[in-house]
Amino acid sequence: MLCPTTAFADPPAISATEKAAIVASLNSALEANYAFPNMTRKIGPVLRDHLAKGDYDAITTKDDLAHRLTDDLLKISGDLHFFVGVDPKWVADFRTKDVPARKAEIGRAELAKLEESNFGFDQVSRLSGNIGYIRFSYFADPVLAYDTAAAAMRFVQNSDAVILDLRYNNGGYLEMAQFLASYFFPGDKDQLLFDYDYNEDGKRIARGQWVLPGLPGKRMVDTPLYILTGSTSFSSAEWLSYAMKKLGRATLIGARTGGGAHPVARKPVDDDLFVQVPIGQIRDPVDHGDFEGTGVQPDIESPSIDALPLAHKLAFENLAKADTVKGRDYAWLLPALTASVHQPDVDPAQMRRAVGKYEGREIILENGTLFYVWRTRLRVALQPLGADLFAVEGVSDFRYRLKIERGRATALERVNKDGSMQTYKRLG
Repeated sequence: MLCPTTAFADPPAISATEKAAIVASLNSALEANYAFPNMTRKIGPVLRDHLAKGDYDAITTKDDLAHRLTDDLLKISGDLHFFVGVDPKWVADFRTKDVPARKAEIGRAELAKLEESNFGFDQVSRLSGNIGYIRFSYFADPVLAYDTAAAAMRFVQNSDAVILDLRYNNGGYLEMAQFLASYFFPGDKDQLLFDYDYNEDGKRIARGQWVLPGLPGKRMVDTPLYILTGSTSFSSAEWLSYAMKKLGRATLIGARTGGGAHPVARKPVDDDLFVQVPIGQIRDPVDHGDFEGTGVQPDIESPSIDALPLAHKLAFENLAKADTVKGRDYAWLLPALTASVHQPDVDPAQMRRAVGKYEGREIILENGTLFYVWRTRLRVALQPLGADLFAVEGVSDFRYRLKIERGRATALERVNKDGSMQTYKRLG
């Protein structure tokens, strides 16, 4: 049995020799994998200089050294992808990942973790007016997440517009971005989405990712697409947004993204430490550029918290322009959505003027809310859509408008979706 003093003893202090070995191993990992050799040649001497000057002498644990090395890499390179961490289990798994039994065990554990979070798909829904909505927090490996991603896309495939919410998505597999983007392009035409090259343990690999020719479910080639962005949108989330904007296939709404354009990979440093290192460069299919350090600028800038109702409203406005039955439907729905985005400034005196009895019905005011009452005990709330227009709780095919004459409500008008109207005179 361990005595209390040893059971909770601090980890042994890291020696100067270990620190030097870690810095050397870190530099070797960067030389083999970092996408920018010129920067690697700058990083090595700076880290060695810190070591020689004793800047790391006061550090006593690998955790603290990892934090300091992360800060130094970020400061030297300006590349926000860098991260040095302590995770001996990950290092051990990495080094045994090609052993068949261990590979299967790691795969099962990874799959269970992904299933627990539904492969990053947090919400898939149909917003009012047949607008498809998908929110997901990371881009999972499509080899594992294929069925879930396909199900999400099938759910929205009959929508009149689609909103992809990437405001809080930190990235992941670019292949998932390729899979999702492919739904919004025809499959019989070659279309490049992402073009990139990367290092893999000293080897340089070039590849491009194109629209996939075969997909489960229906493509949404002509469906308007809106992508929500925020300052925490990062990496693959930014690339999907950037490429779709460059190709003219989506409207971006929200805040400028984080600015992490480079693909990354984890590489072991020693038995305990790893480094997350940018291994390549991705280029857009139009200008062959990227957004590293600057982020992706949305088409319509908005605080990220307001981006969803703004996109929903914009989808309605654009769909309402169509001179069709659906266009008229969206024109009808637009006032209610506008009121939910921008709460109308309703004069309390106007609400009090609405109170009274009308032919066969009554309007009462309770705790600041107007209620429409009929048959004595049946009642629903009235939601202000403007100075004199009200939506009816639970009803979508008619509204009520107050008719005001000389500062007094003289009638209640029922405005129907088909354009017809009934008037109920005020009594008394």
